[in-house]
Amino acid sequence: MMMSRRLLLLLLCFCGSVAAVPPVGTQPEQVHISYPGVSGSMLVTWSTANETESVVEYGVWGGKLFSHSAKGNSSVFINEGLEHRSVFIHRVTLRDLRPGTAYVYHCGSDSGWSDVFSFTALNESVSFSPRFAVFGDMGNENPQSLSRLQKDTQMGMYDVILHIGDFAYDMDEDNGRIGDEFMKQIQSIAAYTPYMTCPGNHESAFNFSHYRKRFSMPGHTENLWYSWNIGPAHIISFSTEVYFYLEYGLDLLFRQYDWLRKDLEEASRPENRAQRPWIITMGHRPMYCSDDDGDDCTRFQSYVRLGRNDTKPVAPGLEDLFYQYGVDLELWAHEHTYERLWPVYGYKVFNGSSEEPYVNPKAPVHIITGSAGCREKHDGFIPKPRDWSAFRSSDYGYTRMHLINNTHLYLEQVSDDQYGKVIDQITLVKEKHGPDAWL
Repeated sequence: MMMSRRLLLLLLCFCGSVAAVPPVGTQPEQVHISYPGVSGSMLVTWSTANETESVVEYGVWGGKLFSHSAKGNSSVFINEGLEHRSVFIHRVTLRDLRPGTAYVYHCGSDSGWSDVFSFTALNESVSFSPRFAVFGDMGNENPQSLSRLQKDTQMGMYDVILHIGDFAYDMDEDNGRIGDEFMKQIQSIAAYTPYMTCPGNHESAFNFSHYRKRFSMPGHTENLWYSWNIGPAHIISFSTEVYFYLEYGLDLLFRQYDWLRKDLEEASRPENRAQRPWIITMGHRPMYCSDDDGDDCTRFQSYVRLGRNDTKPVAPGLEDLFYQYGVDLELWAHEHTYERLWPVYGYKVFNGSSEEPYVNPKAPVHIITGSAGCREKHDGFIPKPRDWSAFRSSDYGYTRMHLINNTHLYLEQVSDDQYGKVIDQITLVKEKHGPDAWL
């Protein structure tokens, strides 16, 4: 079934390619989709060099092609480099989609249409068992894992892709052309599968303007922090960068912290936790790591973990907050390595038991997956791992995550260096969620 879909799409794209080619300035490119957090919807984002209409034509797979049409809007984005290059970012929300139904679409206008793509509307049942690709730190140069992710996507392996910061290296470079090229590269996966993001340090130029403008995440914070629900999980994306780029405003740090506390409080209400017991966070810079590069996570006094004492007022860290509300799994990147931690809080290990450390653990589990591939290559490890470090690898690769049900979550690490071999895997079992699980 999946192969026949892909063959049909190739034929449709070929037929489009032999037609008259419209002017380049109005031709859609950099197509990607995301889940806007609204039931029965999908958001399509793309770019053009010149201003055009913003239209998506779509239809149910196997039905009449492009039987539906939706219009949106565009906004001009001016790169703040020397050339002040401008592009138009288009956004169209498709509504009233049938959950779990496959759709075919293209985007653009009568001045130029994209290739034909497909996606599956998210299954919104709390019993849904979604599968994710998870990674960070992938660049325009040396995107080592991208070809394997393309194949995985073509095989229909993922319902969602989580990119945990650091894109393109860097999107603002060459007056934004590196960002354009990167967005074209990831179109091969992001036009088919919702591509959910958080900011990293390599997006910091011009107050994170490329990240804010190029992506389309839920909420109203220009993609900096947001949350959404899928299957039995509540997923929270946030910015660790508010702890480091204080020149863009200390108020962002406190606004995000207040939002996180309120969002966790709401997600932890008994009626909500009963429906979606898993709380998963994704942020770029980890609280812990055993790399040898001197980054924040290598220090006991990590800003992300413990906060900053050099600000007025003192900026609170996130470890206590996440522990207080019983966050189950914390996903990180930034380090160009893969590292799985034992359940850890306050630099101490709290395994479920010596035989089954990930069965009913007494603290959150951390995964660092920042080795997708970029021009900065690998990071190194300190010779002797910390007590809380369970497994580590410097291979290029990415993580797969499967939310099986209310109690079981599976994670595995794919090594691209070893031709797709799974080099690490765990099943996290939580018979109880929330802060009571730590008792």
